[in-house]
Amino acid sequence: MSLSDSMASLWRAATALTQTQSTQTDGVEFWSNPERTGWLMKQGEHIKTWRRRWFILKEGKLFWFKDSTVTRVCKPRGVIPVASCLTVKGAEDVLHKQYAFELSTRNDTMYFIADSEKEKEDWINSIGRSIVQHSRSVTDSEIVDYDSKR
Repeated sequence: MSLSDSMASLWRAATALTQTQSTQTDGVEFWSNPERTGWLMKQGEHIKTWRRRWFILKEGKLFWFKDSTVTRVCKPRGVIPVASCLTVKGAEDVLHKQYAFELSTRNDTMYFIADSEKEKEDWINSIGRSIVQHSRSVTDSEIVDYDSKR
C-alpha cells in the first residue's frame, strides 16, 4: 500500500468516525452544566501517541476536545457512550505511568492519564457513577418486583 493509499484510508476512517460521533451527541448540550470537565492525556486511536485533550462528561457521554473553550458550535474530537463501558479502573500497572486509568468496553480498552492522583480518582468515580446510571444492562421492563406479585 502506498503512502497516498494509506493516507486516503486513514482519512476515510476519520471521516466515518466524525459522522458517527455527530449522531452520538444525541442533542446533549455538552457546553452547558457538564457533570465533570478537565484535562486528560489520551492515546490516539491509530497513531499511539499521547495527546492532552479537554474532556467533558455529561448525560452518559464522554466528549473530548482539543481546547477547553467549548461552545455550542464546537465539534467534539470524539465521544464515548458510557453506557457501552463495562469497567473503569486504575491502570498504572498496565501502562507503567503515574495517574493512568482505563475505560473498557466489550471490544476495546482506552487509556487515559490524569494530572494527579485526586484527578484520576475523581474521573474514575464520575465515570463509574455514569456507567451505573446509564447502563442498559437492566431496563425497567426487565425488573421483576417479587413483592408486588403476592
